[in-house]
Amino acid sequence: MNKYEAMFIIKPELSEEERKVLFAQIADAITKHGGEVTNAAVWSERRKFFFPIKKHLEGVYYLAAFNLPPLAVTDIRHAYNLNENILRVLISKLE
Repeated sequence: MNKYEAMFIIKPELSEEERKVLFAQIADAITKHGGEVTNAAVWSERRKFFFPIKKHLEGVYYLAAFNLPPLAVTDIRHAYNLNENILRVLISKLE
């Protein structure tokens, strides 16, 4: 298993309850593909973008660190791209 870190930009208008559900969905996608979340937290509340992303001018940044088999990364990236509450996701491998 490799160590990864993912930065998510989520919609800013989500309520606190909707955010908790979304964060649980993010963690569930990782555990469903044989990984484990080691650390996850909101990195920044409501930051303005330089340019609009999916018609939004600001977003909430969420950072997650996790262990995952290398072949499962494309599967979870696809699952995150299908979620309409996630505006962008960047997954990077840690050394």
